[in-house]
Amino acid sequence: MTDPAVAPGSGAMFDGIAPRYDLLNRLISLGIDQGWRRRTVDALALGDSATVLDVATGTGDLALEIARRHPSARVVGLDPSRGMLEVARAKLATRAEGARIELVEGDAQSLPFPDAAFDAATVAFGIRNVPDRPRALAELRRVVRPGGRLAVLELSEPNGALGPLTRFHVHNVVPFLGALLSGSWEYRYLQRSIAAFPPPEAFMRLVEAAGWRRVEQARLTFGAAYVHVGEAA
Repeated sequence: MTDPAVAPGSGAMFDGIAPRYDLLNRLISLGIDQGWRRRTVDALALGDSATVLDVATGTGDLALEIARRHPSARVVGLDPSRGMLEVARAKLATRAEGARIELVEGDAQSLPFPDAAFDAATVAFGIRNVPDRPRALAELRRVVRPGGRLAVLELSEPNGALGPLTRFHVHNVVPFLGALLSGSWEYRYLQRSIAAFPPPEAFMRLVEAAGWRRVEQARLTFGAAYVHVGEAA
């Protein structure tokens, strides 16, 4: 969920914070991000023995949730950050379901997999940092078989009755805590990247334009995050 203020899409941008990434996310989101990941897995509606691609897997939290909830599933986690993948490998080594997760260093804009290789795909807190989002969404469509699902979990500008309070948390508390706990004031990038990300309806149109159909979204925690779901045409 957290990200420092350097060029989006760079794996190196996360290397320095990888050892503290999980702790920061739990504290900054008050643990809510774990529930968001569960909603994302639910949205996939996976069948037995599914093969799932988790892009921007980071330290592997969503990949582990998929494998835990679906004991016959195989998961491939892809990320551009070697530092994040090192933390993920250490984490997977301590979990039984880690044996069913493969980690790959790679770029969402040029996925190193053949066409229709996966039954479903996910991206959690990562599409915001991809420079060419339409290309990444098209690549995800290419590697997911027809009828397979995509679930994208991403942060958004909160709205509704508690929107102002939630926005204050995102714009002020999150950068301060991130800087305090990580020793880096670059966490101010988080609020800017959320504000620059397309509104939910506009992002849905990007997903549709990339070849996904039946695109829908679920609003989470006063609009602080959304799960966007599509089916491969």
